This record gives sequence, C-alpha cells and structure tokens, in this order.
Amino acid sequence: MKRALTLAASVLALAAAPAAAQDFVITNATLATGDGSEPIERGVVVVVDGKVAYAGPQAGAGAFETDTVYDVAGAWVTPGLVATVTTLGLADVSGVSESNDVRPGSSPFNAALDVAPAINPSSQHILVHRAAGITRAATVTSPAGSIFGGQGAIIDLGADGQPVTRAKAFQVVAFGEGGARLAGGSRVATYVAFANALREAQDFARGRWDAESAMLTRADAEALGPVAAGEQALYVSVERASDIRSVLGLKRDFPRLDLVLVGASEGWLVAREIAAAGVPVIADGLDDLPNSFEELASTQSNVGRLAKAGVKVAINAATMENPRNLNQYAGNLVALARIPGADGLSWGQAFAAISSVPASISGLGGKAGVLAPGSMGDVVIWDGDPLEVGSVPTKVFIDGVEQPLDNHQTRLRDRYRELDESRLPEAFDW
Repeated sequence: MKRALTLAASVLALAAAPAAAQDFVITNATLATGDGSEPIERGVVVVVDGKVAYAGPQAGAGAFETDTVYDVAGAWVTPGLVATVTTLGLADVSGVSESNDVRPGSSPFNAALDVAPAINPSSQHILVHRAAGITRAATVTSPAGSIFGGQGAIIDLGADGQPVTRAKAFQVVAFGEGGARLAGGSRVATYVAFANALREAQDFARGRWDAESAMLTRADAEALGPVAAGEQALYVSVERASDIRSVLGLKRDFPRLDLVLVGASEGWLVAREIAAAGVPVIADGLDDLPNSFEELASTQSNVGRLAKAGVKVAINAATMENPRNLNQYAGNLVALARIPGADGLSWGQAFAAISSVPASISGLGGKAGVLAPGSMGDVVIWDGDPLEVGSVPTKVFIDGVEQPLDNHQTRLRDRYRELDESRLPEAFDW
C-alpha cells in the first residue's frame, strides 16, 4: 500500500537518472542538508529518479507517493561526504608496488598523466570508504618525476563499475619543500620550472612549440594548455606562508590560473590575502605540530581562522589514501570552537567543510555534498551524530541507489565478533 507525503508538484520535474535509481522517502530524520546550516529536527528527504526532490522540514512537504518509506526515528540523515584530495581507486594494497598506481616516478610523462583509466572501482579502499559515508571523491597521482603530478578525476564510490564522474578535472603541482626536491633542490628552481612549463604549454596551444628546444614532452605541453588558459583547475600543494604568497603572485604572470591551495598549514598567517584573491583552500584538518620547517606555524585553529577571514575552505584527510577520518577531523573543529582562544567551526560549517564545500571546489557545487532539489541522490543514514567518532552509516545511497557496505574489514569484524570459546577461530583451527 502506498504512503503519501505532501510535496509541491513543481519539484518533481527533475532530469532523468539511471534506470536503477530508487524512488524513496526518508521521514522523521535529524537532517543536515550540508549547506552550512544547522540540523533540522523531523526532517524529510524525497529522492526521485536518483535526484533529490525535497529536503527540509516535514511542514514543507506536499503530496508524494512511493512504496519505499524509511522512518528513521530521529536518526541522522546527511548528504554523502566528499573527499578531496585522495588516491582512492589507485591502489589495492599500498605496500605492493604492482597494485599501486599512486606514484609513477619513472614515467617520461608528468602533467599528461590521467588517472581515469587506472581507477579500480573494486578496490577495497573504495569499498571501505563507501561504508564510511563517502560518496564522491577527487583522486589523483602524486608528483614524482617532476613538480606536476597529473590530471585528477572526480569519482563516485558506487558499486556499478563506472566510477568516473569527470575525467581530467584538475591538475596538481607541488611547490614548497616538495616541489623544491622535484625541481632540483631549490624553491628557486620550482618557480622557473613552473613558469617555463606554462609558457611552453602556451606556445604549444598557439602552434609555436619547438620540440627540439622544449623541456616538456609533447603530451605534457598539451595537457598544461587548459591550465594556462584557466580551463582546468590547478591544485597547488603548498604549506609555508611565504610560499602561499608567492603562489598567489603567479597570477601576475598567468592571470587566468584557476588556483586551489592544498595543505596550507600556515594559511592562517595570510588568510586575508587568500580571501582577497578568491582562492579556495583544501586544508589538512588536524595539523598542530610541524612535520617540517615549512609547517612551523601549523595550528588546529588554521581552518577556523581561514573560514573566519572569508576563505572557502574544505577539510582534507592529510593521508590521501585514508579520508574516512574526515568526519572525525570535522568533529574536532566543532569541539575546538568551544575552547577559549581557539578558532574552530560551528557544526554546520564543519559538516559543510566535508560535503558541500569540497563539492563546490571540485566543480560539483549544488550537485553533490548537499541535499537540495535537483542535487544528486547521495544520501547517508547514520546511527549517531556523523561528527562523533563512534558513528557509522547504516545505509548509503549514491544517485538514489542503495549501496552495499560490506568490505574486507567488515567481513573480518563479523568473522571474529562472536567466538566459540571451546575452539580456536577457523583460521587457526587445524
């Protein structure tokens, strides 16, 4: 028997989605829409053809019929988390080089590297993170043979075998200490290498490229053309405040650059300059002790101070292969806001920093990381506050399709959860 909710007819005029998408309603939720606002009590989410048709208070809903209604009895419901920057799908076992596509150090190509064909949707890293509530991610290789790391892709973590949402979505480049090592041992060399590469890319785009004198391969020169033209975002790994200023200054010579700062441990020292430049930041969430000389001023208040200055800031997972800790980092920033003299985030701001803000930086603004009419049907039901360490998803939907949550870790947990004390576990019983 069908159940009805009230929903204005206009919000049902949505674009078609994959045939496997489900129509469903979630009621009686503690609802976080991901837009930075605080949670809504007794919230309702309606998903039609893989898209969100309505998300908000019960009182705002009109007529809608479906066979599938989840009354979650006050449980938390959120959009799927968005992780950036990661290596998800590029390694099966990190310590086994044959299964690890993260650092192509001996490749003759650098900027031209495109991760999309190499992503393995069956990687246990993807399965584990899907079970942690992450539904979209930006994934990319790490700079290894030069300061340029290649072209990253935006992926979904669904079980349909088609992970790539958008290929060649951004280019990565290393500045600071990491870039200096790759460029020849000096920050001076990094800036020369960068400027030379972009000028060669511009020459290639204009048909003036000289293959004999060029330092780039033809493929790398072609790949950097969209970066120089501002058609492809450039994710710049940088930590020190003075290096951040220098990176912002790159737009004097290359005004079309679409910059995104990654790391930015000392970003709070130049927060006003970053905000004035309109450059977003993907910041490490919990840096509070320096791992290197370029992070001497790192502090857990970094993200809060950047946000207070008006910077669009997302939280990165620091360890690129393990972003399932994003909600823990966001929760720590909520707790930090309660400490006198420290700068954290409100609950809504912290959740947005792992949902709608990284989605916006990744080019999915209004489509992912948020529950709003027309957004992707990426919905997570949790067994507790998602920013509490012990909370885990009970259901995950991607594009309106409920996803399996099993993986090697859950199977291992279930195998040894209840043991017969009269005999050894099966693995040791011979």
